[in-house]
Amino acid sequence: MIAGTGNAPDVVIAGGGIGGLVTALCLHRAGVNVRVFEAAREFRPLGVGINLQPHAVRVLHALGLEEDLRRTAIRTSELVYVNKFGQRIWQEPRGLDAGYAVPQYSIHRGELQMILHRAATRSLPPDAIRAGHELVGFGQDASGVHAVFVERGGGGDVTIAAGALVAADGIHSVVRRTFHPGEGEPRFSGRILWRATTRTAPVLSGRSMVWAGHDRQKFVAYPISESARVEGRALMNWIAELRVPEEQPPPRSDWNRRVDKAVFREAFASWDFGWLSVPGLIDGAEAVYEFPMVDRDPLPRWTHGRITLLGDAAHPMYPVGSNGASQAILDAEALADACSRQSRVEEVFAAYEAQRRPATSAVVLANRAGGPDRVLQLAEERAPNGFERIEDVIPRLELEAIANRYKQTAGFDRETVNRRVRGDVPP
Repeated sequence: MIAGTGNAPDVVIAGGGIGGLVTALCLHRAGVNVRVFEAAREFRPLGVGINLQPHAVRVLHALGLEEDLRRTAIRTSELVYVNKFGQRIWQEPRGLDAGYAVPQYSIHRGELQMILHRAATRSLPPDAIRAGHELVGFGQDASGVHAVFVERGGGGDVTIAAGALVAADGIHSVVRRTFHPGEGEPRFSGRILWRATTRTAPVLSGRSMVWAGHDRQKFVAYPISESARVEGRALMNWIAELRVPEEQPPPRSDWNRRVDKAVFREAFASWDFGWLSVPGLIDGAEAVYEFPMVDRDPLPRWTHGRITLLGDAAHPMYPVGSNGASQAILDAEALADACSRQSRVEEVFAAYEAQRRPATSAVVLANRAGGPDRVLQLAEERAPNGFERIEDVIPRLELEAIANRYKQTAGFDRETVNRRVRGDVPP
């Protein structure tokens, strides 16, 4: 168990996003005294949609959030890959429909954030979660760490002593930058993403995820609101993706960069498949947000003494395979499990990193190679003008192998998840 000093918290967490809050909940359940400091001035339901794979949903269910998720999120039933003409390349059931013991969910990132914040507020002591505090410095010695936060709004600096520091402060992590000063800016993929939500009629089953296009041009759409589904409608989260010229600099990595639809709409003007109108989704959005598709190279180490990284601070990855938030949730579980098994902070962090760093590094590299989206590019390369039968273009066994290989790499193959749910696999 990580030990604090005096009345200091055992662990201070920098960052109150999905990774930080799930870590706080998992550590609290393991008996660790935690405090969370978030840079934003208030917790608000910002962002667009994300997916929670079954291996991460298992963790959230164990935290008592099953009913909140069931009531709020879409229980995803299938994943459908189509080419730029809307012809089906690959289709597979997901979550409960695929025989998993727990669902896969699609949910608004902000809704999940608020579910986690409410749970943490209920579970943790008063004042354990503080918004408007940005990490600006830290230090450590043999007895503990101290983290310095600046209080936004002119409140001055606050120094917190603790047994350990977990940096869940995102892709621009202050802690990561301090330990790896030569790393520079995130690695740009050469592709720009435009994200938004649109209220519309249900698509396919009403619980379907659709991936369309190829490596240079892609469109992703899936519903994220259970209340809209019950009303016979859909709140569709969508992502338009285009490769840009090499000489074009990327926009800043900012979730809140709002842009005009005209920047990218024309490229998708002909993508109306009848059952899915990409131009219609784009036109129906109230606000569109632009940001570059970036990641960072896997690190040789996350931990330095009593300080370690978690979530996007440790392993930012391309949004391929719907895995970013899920991997942060698995980090939180692994850290709490290590706390339950080890007594010294160095042992805790070593066990956590040994489990999670190789696993997440593999996902980062798999996502760079296209992950399960590789089937889109294969269809484009082998049948750029479309096809009559996908079996004549890509054998079913090849499609199955791509899908199954990624599930294995990312840790959400059905057998492993179900064994963990049953308790047959130790943490």
